[in-house]
Amino acid sequence: MITTNPAINEEKLYQFIWKVLSDFGGAARAILTYIGDKLGLYKAMYDFGKPIISQELANVTGTSERYIREWLANRLPVDISYMIL
Repeated sequence: MITTNPAINEEKLYQFIWKVLSDFGGAARAILTYIGDKLGLYKAMYDFGKPIISQELANVTGTSERYIREWLANRLPVDISYMIL
């Protein structure tokens, strides 16, 4: 028995892939927002009252500058902020 594969609609495939990746991105942003809130990063940035660099934010919150820098790098495309890495 010979079976034929149906033609793949590439446009619908790309739309589906884009939707899945967008959903994963949204989940990652939600997790990063939760982490920032639990660590007090947003409050510390607000309380600082002026642009803040990653080292200053780490010092104020008692966290690792390396992780703060990674968090900021992943938040900046999403947040409108005044951070300088």
